Amino acid sequence: MKPPTASQIKGVINGFAHNSASLVIPILQAIQEKFGYVPPESLKAISRHTGVGRNKIYGILTFYAQFTTIPRGKYIVKPCRGTACHVRGANNVINHIKSKLNIEDGQTTPDYKFSLETVACLGTCFLAPAMMVNQDYYGNLDEKRIDEALKECT
Repeated sequence: MKPPTASQIKGVINGFAHNSASLVIPILQAIQEKFGYVPPESLKAISRHTGVGRNKIYGILTFYAQFTTIPRGKYIVKPCRGTACHVRGANNVINHIKSKLNIEDGQTTPDYKFSLETVACLGTCFLAPAMMVNQDYYGNLDEKRIDEALKECT
């Protein structure tokens, strides 16, 4: 995956008003939405545009779990490790996904198609064991349902 160019980053930032510190988070969100992550190289451009120091922007970027500075896959697979899912087989679900994608928790496939991020709880205990793929929920998982869900991403 090639990192975005400076002009691509500026193209996103230029859609926001200048010299407004309150726009740092929306700009970070827009960059992440566009590129799938926030390239560290973008901090200088954001700083120039908003008037907020790079250190402060970096602090914001690393404080919120929603942001990442590492390229992730097109599809973010989030199996739940919560109590209800654990009791109903979350370990089997997680191990099957790891095996299927050939990656560990926190990793991305070499083709940047999938990233695996286990989560503490999805809040969907009635679906246990459950996972999300991007914004879609999948529940009552077994190996067949997992395979079907991942196949929908192809």
